[in-house]
Amino acid sequence: MAKFVFGMNLSLDGYADHDAFAPDPVLFWHWTEQVRVPVGSLYGRRICELMRYWDEDRPDCTSAEHDFAEAWRRPPKWVVSRSLASVGPNAALISDGIEATIRGVEGTA
Repeated sequence: MAKFVFGMNLSLDGYADHDAFAPDPVLFWHWTEQVRVPVGSLYGRRICELMRYWDEDRPDCTSAEHDFAEAWRRPPKWVVSRSLASVGPNAALISDGIEATIRGVEGTA
């Protein structure tokens, strides 16, 4: 079984707008480095929907945003949801057998 590490990034009001919000360069670099490390990521529906923003290449992205998107796209993702029908590229939807699926995730860390 893989080693799971808990990390959190949240919005106090539950809403994030990638076009209106941007952390300072040091904090953004920190999160880019954080998404480079894991073998994969486990998300719920809301974070999955929020992070789908990074699935597409955007011509107006800065170099730092491009680096983050590339790092975020690389590892596989598992999304736990009973309401989503699809989860996007490099992601697997888990709606039943959640514990067994998570226990079966292999990792190198």
